[in-house]
Amino acid sequence: MNENNSNDLQTIITQVIEEMKSEQGDKFDPNKINLAEMGRRTGLTRAQLRRIKANGFLVVPHALTGRKAASTIISGYRGVIDDLLKKNVSNSEVILERIQEQGYTGSLTTVKRYISEHKDLIPPKRQAVAPQGNRGRRYTSDAGESYQMDWGFVNVDTDNNTSYKVACFAMICHHCGERYIEFFPNAKQENLFIGMIHAFKRMGVPDHVLTDNMKSVVLYRDSEGHPVWNHDYEAFMNTIGFDTKLCRPRHPFTKGAVERLVRFVKENFLAGRVFGTITDLNYEAWKWCDNQNHRYHKAVDCIPHKRHSVSCMKNASLLKDTFDVKKYLCPIRCISFDGFVTYEGRRFGIPYSYGKHLCRVQRENFTLYVYDLELRKILITHDVTWSRKDSFCKDQFVDEQPEEKPSVLIKISISQKTETPKKSAFAKFAFGGGRNE
Repeated sequence: MNENNSNDLQTIITQVIEEMKSEQGDKFDPNKINLAEMGRRTGLTRAQLRRIKANGFLVVPHALTGRKAASTIISGYRGVIDDLLKKNVSNSEVILERIQEQGYTGSLTTVKRYISEHKDLIPPKRQAVAPQGNRGRRYTSDAGESYQMDWGFVNVDTDNNTSYKVACFAMICHHCGERYIEFFPNAKQENLFIGMIHAFKRMGVPDHVLTDNMKSVVLYRDSEGHPVWNHDYEAFMNTIGFDTKLCRPRHPFTKGAVERLVRFVKENFLAGRVFGTITDLNYEAWKWCDNQNHRYHKAVDCIPHKRHSVSCMKNASLLKDTFDVKKYLCPIRCISFDGFVTYEGRRFGIPYSYGKHLCRVQRENFTLYVYDLELRKILITHDVTWSRKDSFCKDQFVDEQPEEKPSVLIKISISQKTETPKKSAFAKFAFGGGRNE
């Protein structure tokens, strides 16, 4: 019983006693108050009134008030929650999802209460030294007109006490908020093309894409401020059929939708997550995107997938699976002297029968496909195990021993005489042969 309830109950008891005293006059005796009548007026039970009467009609707190159970439903998950709070993961829904994967059956309110009682574990927020500038103005775009894209980076800690970085490609429709994310080992230009093509296959090709001044997109600006595109990126734009608009340098607010998406991925999807391989991480990322795209979002006041399929897809063009598009999904690789190609930091063997020095490589899920340079046939397939060991293939090396050939014209000659066979020791017993001579 809290203090407010105690005060209210005390007021009711005092008022009822005063009423009974005014009715009975001089005959009123506090020790002889009719508890049944008092119960009808206050709504309290006979047992409650006896306890209050024993205290002189003073409402006192219960003896067990404030006492907490030694073990609750959330006690077995304190270690997990504390670890997330120390990593600055304070989103109650994210924490609830993480502990539900381990068998938690309690409510969200219990998690929120635990977080509020252990705020000391959360690292302090960074203080802004200077204001961000004057107030900006939001702008809108028509359906299927503009997408925003960007890279995000996250550190991955391994069991071997080492760490490395992975890149997260993010693209979002500015009109409806339809989103797509994909993780890559790095943010090279070939991975940018692959991520954009995968996003276009799901979301359609817009009129233009809004992005930063990346090295893989633009080289520099001319004297009039016009962008000088990267040659490969310009060819990619012409192949797919879209335009690109660049943000003002050092002004991320221009493409705030995708900036917020990257932050949301880090705070919601990546918070406290453990994964096996990047392929597994992408499976979980695509499931997360589908879940978010089918939820109502207050910022856009709609369910993104419904609005995108109804409005945006009417104006966005469909991406055709042509030979030129497939070339960007299969980047070129050089074959080393020992018959390997390197892709995503791992080496894969190539058959000896393929005599060229260049080939094309594409990974789909857990399978790596190696094509010839013209994409006419598949040379070999490998199971991607994400191990750092080299993956050999059948017939990578021939069984014959290698033989050196002369590299310059041979100018030296020598002579060899015919060797006569030696006579056997039994030749002297060949009498017949002597008579013939």
